[in-house]
Amino acid sequence: MEKQAKNLKDISPDLGIYIIEYAFGDVYSRDGLDLKSKEIAVVSALTAMGNAQPQLKVHINGALNTGSSINEVKEVILQMSVYSGFPSSINAMNALKEVLLEREKHGINDEIGKTASKAKPTNRLKLGEQELSNLDSLQVERLKAAYNTFSPELVKFTLEYGYADIFSRDSLSKKYRQIATISALTALGTAQPQLKFHINAGLNIGLTETEIKEIMLLMTIYSGFPSAINGTHALKEVLAERMKNQNN
Repeated sequence: MEKQAKNLKDISPDLGIYIIEYAFGDVYSRDGLDLKSKEIAVVSALTAMGNAQPQLKVHINGALNTGSSINEVKEVILQMSVYSGFPSSINAMNALKEVLLEREKHGINDEIGKTASKAKPTNRLKLGEQELSNLDSLQVERLKAAYNTFSPELVKFTLEYGYADIFSRDSLSKKYRQIATISALTALGTAQPQLKFHINAGLNIGLTETEIKEIMLLMTIYSGFPSAINGTHALKEVLAERMKNQNN
């Protein structure tokens, strides 16, 4: 980012100053979310948006520099195939490949990390239901009630690919998977119901209100204030619903 700020000196020095002062002075310096989590959030958001390849490479470097293994970064990118499609994941995986080659040339040997278990489930649909139920015990029934009659294939593919094939992979923690999903859906700004579900799921598996607020503040840098405001509003609604359910 500092290099990019310098490159702006002859065309827009103010933008370069704001990048350093706001992005890193105001936001990255906050301690509500650790740096590894922040970089996972940014890699997932930039992958999902798919329109900032140079910046994605900067933050892939950042993720590797702040404790993510190569396989963890791969998992974040792979997971985005569920939320922003295969083209965005292919482009981001190629960016990761380029970053790793550049780092190797500079003598940096990154940790490969845990490899996902290769065991093939005998019943992908059942496994997908289990994985989704781990996030919210009622969501499978909600999904079936909404779409089983109209588009049963959508239900099947959501459960089998999204949850059995992707979310069940054990080379990225459930915490980081929810951070990646919340940040990507916030950045995309087109899937408010799904964002609310994953905010709720994140709280269910141990993310704190503060950590999710920090994700939203981080997104002001990468997808803008409107997306961060909408994401914060979604968090506010989820917290109110959870409080109402606790009191009933």
